[in-house]
Amino acid sequence: MDNDNKKTDPNRRKNIRTALVMVLICLGITFLFTHLLNRFKNGDQEEISYSEFLTMLEKDEIKEVTIVDSKIMIEPKKQTNPVLKKTYYTIPITDYKLVDRLEEADIKFSKKDTSSSSALLSILLSYVLPFVLIYGAMFFIMRNLGRGGGMLGSVGKSNAKVYVEKKTGVTFADVAGQDEAKESLTEMVDFLHNPGKYLKIGAKLPKGALLVGPPGTGKTLLAKAVAGEANVPFFSLSGSDFVEMFVGVGASRVRDLFKQAQGMAPCIIFIDEVDAIGKSRDSRFGGNDEREQTLNALLAEMDGFDSSKGLIILAATNRPEVLDKALLRPGRFDRRVIVERPDLKGRVDTLKVHSRDVKMDETVDLDAVALATSGAVGSDLANMINEAALAAVKDGRSAVSQKDLMEAVEVVFAGKEKKDRILNEKEKRIVAYHEVGHAICIATCKNTEPVQKITIVPRTMGALGFTMSVPEEEKYLMSKEEMLDELVGLFGGRAAEEVVFQSVTTGASNDIERATSIARSMITMYGMSDRFGLVTLESIQDRYLDGRSVMNCSEATGAQIDEEVQRILRESYEKALKIIRDHREVMDEIAAFLIEKENITGKEFMDIFRKHKEGAGEESQEFPETGADPAEVKAGPENAEEESGSRPEEVNTDSPEID
Repeated sequence: MDNDNKKTDPNRRKNIRTALVMVLICLGITFLFTHLLNRFKNGDQEEISYSEFLTMLEKDEIKEVTIVDSKIMIEPKKQTNPVLKKTYYTIPITDYKLVDRLEEADIKFSKKDTSSSSALLSILLSYVLPFVLIYGAMFFIMRNLGRGGGMLGSVGKSNAKVYVEKKTGVTFADVAGQDEAKESLTEMVDFLHNPGKYLKIGAKLPKGALLVGPPGTGKTLLAKAVAGEANVPFFSLSGSDFVEMFVGVGASRVRDLFKQAQGMAPCIIFIDEVDAIGKSRDSRFGGNDEREQTLNALLAEMDGFDSSKGLIILAATNRPEVLDKALLRPGRFDRRVIVERPDLKGRVDTLKVHSRDVKMDETVDLDAVALATSGAVGSDLANMINEAALAAVKDGRSAVSQKDLMEAVEVVFAGKEKKDRILNEKEKRIVAYHEVGHAICIATCKNTEPVQKITIVPRTMGALGFTMSVPEEEKYLMSKEEMLDELVGLFGGRAAEEVVFQSVTTGASNDIERATSIARSMITMYGMSDRFGLVTLESIQDRYLDGRSVMNCSEATGAQIDEEVQRILRESYEKALKIIRDHREVMDEIAAFLIEKENITGKEFMDIFRKHKEGAGEESQEFPETGADPAEVKAGPENAEEESGSRPEEVNTDSPEID
């Protein structure tokens, strides 16, 4: 009992000292506040003699006189400071003629009654009430600082969301198309479940894994799946949660996060968009002290914890090239897990996962949908399934059909049909010949993909029409001949306009942009130019975002590259012009059919094309017979460059155009 008293006495004395300090501080603030308030209210007061008062009275310099107890308060007519009022006061003497003097000078005068009740009220309002308010405010602030809560107390605290055990609601069964990434992360989950078999051989749990890939590929989903499979607490937060305007706050949050995590180990910490705090430190152009301190704290904490306790750090980013090298070294993020765009099998598996709860009829072929969506990521595929389900409901059907799915592919990549944009007859004819020109060149060249659909219905993403082609199988490489034939196919629309109308329009802007990009890549990255040979003249930055290229050569070499690009494009355009002139008759027939129908399938196009070519005996591209209903033979856009990760059917929405 005595020991308890000894322990509580120091605390009691400390509390008393704290209370006394608070009282003294509050009293000082109260008196200062009251003094400033009275000075502002009563103005600047100066004492003068009674004779000076009479002199001012004779000179008519007084505006008002107030008699307060033993003082005569004098307000002059002229004020030098309009904000702080100047007043005088004097001690009255026995002057029976004072009232007469004031009346004669026509000066307003009065007497103020300062009884005990009014004085008490003045003290309460001037001193007691401000003291109580100030003391209450300080008590509230100190209490919150002491317990680490409230507005100020939570500034340095971690605000990570904590999911315990399977509350993430996601497992590896919910992630498809990323088998290699799941395999790397499965080992970490197995270590958390069975650490003995790894420690027995001397293996250590990797401290961290960095998930890298384009947006929408499922990096965050994979992290949640790891937590769901491991049955351990899961701390989830974004890199921007550490960023504050106050220097040191982010570092404090990092330390608090690791302190909480070590107390709940084994567990997983997931930092999404880690590039917000992990950017490379650069002293050449100055830096952000707050971000750098946060990064330093993260580096120190990742070195300090013991991985044998089962603490794993997962981070995700789509900008690995900007991360600090110290953050990427082994011992911090030991593994880099690449979460790429899924291949054909991965897209099929992803479509199956997202369609598990969607009712589908017997016409659905997910393999065909996956083949038509080369380059799509998981979020795109999930969006397609949802768009197809919405379309089925809109049509009043209880199940999704293949037609809905293929229409959803078009909606995701090219936008919805813009029904309020009605083309006049002239523009409709130009768009029809433009699209048929694409199809004729694609069908004539040997190294192109089959045409699957031609449409002249405008879309919300800016295209007035488009020609879709789909590969017969998944491809990972493109030959030089295939790229040159693709250039010819892209220029088929502009060539058709020039041959038929002896003029050109703005509709080929996206075709020219894509053709220029392909030709430049052939020269600067793939070594497909005899003039420059096997030299890399460009490098890719932000590979997982916009894939912007940066020149690695002199200005003189850049000018020569431009000349070579122009030569390749000019030769491709001349070849397209020759094809269009040689097939003018069949192009007229297909264009008339397209103007009437607005949408034609690849099968319908090839039926007309073959009918004209059989008699002439010319060689053209062979297309497989699908045997499907013409209304259902739809496909996604071609993928110009699978290796570069570009999305299919890139549509420029800056101005209306023909794609």
